[in-house]
Amino acid sequence: MNFIFYAFIILLFAAVVLCVEGAYLWWNNYHGPSAKRIEARIRALSAGGQVGRERLSILKERMLSNSPLMQRWLMGLPRIGALDRWLEQAGSNWSVGQLLGYCGLMILCTGAVGLFLPIPLLIVAAVALLAGFLPVWRVVSLRHKRLKRLEVQLPDAVDMISRALRAGHSFSGAVGTVGQELRDPMGQEFRTTFDEINYGVALDEALTNLAMRVPVSDLRYFVIAVLIQRESGGNLAEILDTISSLVRERLKLFDKIRVLSAEGRLSAWILGLLPFGTAALILVVNPGFMNVLWQDPMGLKMIGIALAAMVLGVLWMRSIIRIRV
Repeated sequence: MNFIFYAFIILLFAAVVLCVEGAYLWWNNYHGPSAKRIEARIRALSAGGQVGRERLSILKERMLSNSPLMQRWLMGLPRIGALDRWLEQAGSNWSVGQLLGYCGLMILCTGAVGLFLPIPLLIVAAVALLAGFLPVWRVVSLRHKRLKRLEVQLPDAVDMISRALRAGHSFSGAVGTVGQELRDPMGQEFRTTFDEINYGVALDEALTNLAMRVPVSDLRYFVIAVLIQRESGGNLAEILDTISSLVRERLKLFDKIRVLSAEGRLSAWILGLLPFGTAALILVVNPGFMNVLWQDPMGLKMIGIALAAMVLGVLWMRSIIRIRV
């Protein structure tokens, strides 16, 4: 009896361990870091750039939404591909349908909260519409940060390709080396380009797709230089060294300008947010003090004039501190 009991306990323990191990392996295969990385690379490749669909038929198509009905509706909207490309350039896992869903959710939540506050419905609707753009603003911010990281990593990538060419590697092999050795996001983009070349896409088209996925002017200069060199010949390693040094000097100059214009940017943020912060504080301390602004016709005119003047001031300060290098 004791032997059967102990054997049952041991087998039960082994069954529980195997179940836990099986659950972990299943989760890791479908939701782990490796699976997510492979899915991201396949989705990036399936975006396609300018490559013909027949060449990429073995790849998973990038979906605008998980819902078939939503997918068909989104496909009928104009320039929806540009929004999907923005999500891809931002490195976001959202689809276009998810982005629109989050925008609608923000509008509904902000409107529901505003109904319980002593604020006119017109202002509540305006604030809800502004809140609906917060997910879009997040995507724009992620895209801007990712493109900045790509721009900073570009000189290292060009130097690595130049050294690989001097060591005797082919250009496609040098691209694969950059994809393996360089950190993301630049490494991911070059891995995608290398995979496209391995799938049979011509080198010119693969580089064109790279310039389409990464709208950085310095990277486009790199692509143009490589394409011209393939047509006319020359020492590509020396050309890449010149491009790398020019990009580094440009980034240094841009950093200096950014430091010198920091005071102006901070002033623009303070002057732009101070009226709204002051109005919110007054509404909390004395809610009825500002009723005259939206109850009297002259008050509405004053609000409109003030908002128009603030928009013009922000645009003027932005034009002053925004210096292209």
